Amino acid sequence: MMRIALFLITNLAVMLLLGIVCRLFGIDQWAAARGYGGMGNLLAFAAVIGMGGSFISLAMSKTMAKMSTGAQIIDQPRNADEQWLLGVVARHAQQAGIGMPEVAIYDAPDMNAFATGASRNHALVAVSTGLLQSMDREQVSAVLGHEIGHVANGDMVTLTLIQGVVNTFVIFLARIVGRFVDSWLSGNRDNDREEAGGLGYFIIVMVLELVFGLFASMIVAAFSRWREFRADAAGSRLAGKAAMISALQRLQAGHGDSSLPKSIAAFGIAGPLSQGLKRLFMSHPPLDERIQRLRAGH
Repeated sequence: MMRIALFLITNLAVMLLLGIVCRLFGIDQWAAARGYGGMGNLLAFAAVIGMGGSFISLAMSKTMAKMSTGAQIIDQPRNADEQWLLGVVARHAQQAGIGMPEVAIYDAPDMNAFATGASRNHALVAVSTGLLQSMDREQVSAVLGHEIGHVANGDMVTLTLIQGVVNTFVIFLARIVGRFVDSWLSGNRDNDREEAGGLGYFIIVMVLELVFGLFASMIVAAFSRWREFRADAAGSRLAGKAAMISALQRLQAGHGDSSLPKSIAAFGIAGPLSQGLKRLFMSHPPLDERIQRLRAGH
């Protein structure tokens, strides 16, 4: 809770600083003259859209995850394996100090698992049939510990906050820069035009949102990679370092394309690998880096 509070305070400070900069350079007066009613109104609009969209997605995350993967919740265990699965999740959750998550299995050939949900005490942990068939119980326990670590660390909420903040600035900056570009292209660099916002302006804003959105995605992906190391450490604490390393090695040996939908791919135990600049957009660090980090005791 303290980590989230500090995060919110930090971003509030950033917004206040941006407001001071806009005031000093006269940007808000320029925007007000063109119908924005002040920089604060535009920033509030951007925050409502940017943060609101992220939190709506978070609230729907469990439902969407179940629908997109076809995950089946284990209400009453049908066999010894499902009973064992529920028992391991319950033990990890108790050790981590969170409420018992819903536990589900989804049909997919790849080895994967994910956790999602709007809060620490109302989460969903799901594993693929491919993972259950390809790993031994110690390895599966480590993977479940990793996912419980995500829940206990509040990663879903924190990722939503970061996504909402960067969305806010993408929306905000795209419209500010779009006004300048539209004014410059139209040859109207002075204040002789009361309003702007024609087709050209909206096209510029859309392009700018795509460009700024790419940079914003790098920030979100960087946090996503960092939280994977923390979740690995949690899995190591809950199931044992040897088991967590063994699980990652098994993933490494059989790693292929993930069947998880893109909307929840960042919450999986492993993600797609990329080379070159595409590495900046990876939601997961390479498995060999994660194994090395665990071996080094970090």
